[in-house]
Amino acid sequence: MNQVRTVSDAKRDFYGQHTRPINSIFRRVVEELLVEMHLVSVNVDFRYDPFYALGIVTSYERFMQGYRPESDKISIFQAMCQAVGGSAEFYKNDATALVELAKRCSGQQLVDCFRQDNAPEGAGELWAKVEAIAANKKFKYSRLFAIGLYTFLGEAEPALLEDADKRDEMLATLTEAMNLPGEKMKKDLDLYRSNLEKMTQVLAVIEDALVAERKRREKAEAETTTEDSKSEETQPETETTDAVSE
Repeated sequence: MNQVRTVSDAKRDFYGQHTRPINSIFRRVVEELLVEMHLVSVNVDFRYDPFYALGIVTSYERFMQGYRPESDKISIFQAMCQAVGGSAEFYKNDATALVELAKRCSGQQLVDCFRQDNAPEGAGELWAKVEAIAANKKFKYSRLFAIGLYTFLGEAEPALLEDADKRDEMLATLTEAMNLPGEKMKKDLDLYRSNLEKMTQVLAVIEDALVAERKRREKAEAETTTEDSKSEETQPETETTDAVSE
């Protein structure tokens, strides 16, 4: 009987693969996402689906925006996925395919597709995914799945997410069609949007501080250059005076 891997196992694997230091601002984001992915993946009822993959990719990209160097950002994601028994390339490929599918649909087509009695012609690929989840009585809902579904809607028609009433109506249609915990998903997505706003604010403050520090250094360097120039200008006069005295 295989022993269930622990959070410590996942973290050890992660740091064994990505050995470079992680910027302190982002370390908490990385570890929380890693733990969440681990806990979902070891659940006995968990079954992988592309919405979950899109949730992982989207969460990582949105919360790690601006991380430098870019090569480390890639390495961190690869290490995270491998630490939970997944593949960064596999997740990204499925996420990209789902986004491309979303872009081929209008908002109304999505609404129709998620209504079991009115799936539009040509939406068989999406409907098959929806039907499989709805039919799975032991489907393991997760916040990452919700984020993937939310991102999918936004890729199809951003206006659906900009209007709170339309967004709630669409989410209600989805949760009913897929037998999802509607209230739980709404709270998870509210928290997701809130955390994104907070992260954006933190990064803005950091950027302002970096700009201020850069200007301070440039001013200090300019003042030093000016003082050096003045010193050089007065030097010949001193030498001339000395020569006359001799």
